[in-house]
Amino acid sequence: MLSVQGIEASYGAAQALFGVDLTIEAGQAHALMGRNGMGKTTTIRAICGLTPAQKGDITFQGRKIAHLPSHKIARAGIGLVPEGRRCFATLTVRENLIATARPGAWDVATVSKLFPRLEERAGQMAATLSGGEQQMLAIGRALMTNPALLILDEATEGLAPTIRAEIWAALRALKADGQSLLIVDKTLKEILPVADACTILERGRSVWSGPPDALTDDLTTRYIGV
Repeated sequence: MLSVQGIEASYGAAQALFGVDLTIEAGQAHALMGRNGMGKTTTIRAICGLTPAQKGDITFQGRKIAHLPSHKIARAGIGLVPEGRRCFATLTVRENLIATARPGAWDVATVSKLFPRLEERAGQMAATLSGGEQQMLAIGRALMTNPALLILDEATEGLAPTIRAEIWAALRALKADGQSLLIVDKTLKEILPVADACTILERGRSVWSGPPDALTDDLTTRYIGV
């Protein structure tokens, strides 16, 4: 579904990616891991066209997308749940959802089934929601684009344990339904049971990829541990 080959990207004169490789198969949940500042978010931004790749190739469902603008990449079928949620604060929950809607299986009813709290708060302004509810809304908003690939950047960071559990349950349900996922998260005990494959970044480079059960303690300590 997605092939990332040797991408490099910079913020002005500061280079952030020096060669990232990543492959996601249809229906697969892929974990993108590494310590803070190693290039995970920049990789996601490059895939989505927000920080364009200067070198390398990105192919999505057989189409090269590395040099497309971000709105065309979104229309091609990539949905993003960005770090920090970024809900439309002055719109209601329902308005946030329908603002990004595209035809498909995901609509207000199916999103509300996945996250019943959103139905309960359909008329509330997004700014009045708790952090966990805003995260559910951000996921629901991305699903309303009916993406072939859903990318989640730190979707459970800073949330209460009960809310984290709800979101991980939702991700497991999405995976069981055949949704392709690219997930960035620091909590190995939660992400590894969901993931079919993993890629680790170190200083803007891919340094390891493989199935979760091949991730040894030595690799975890070297590339992920504090």
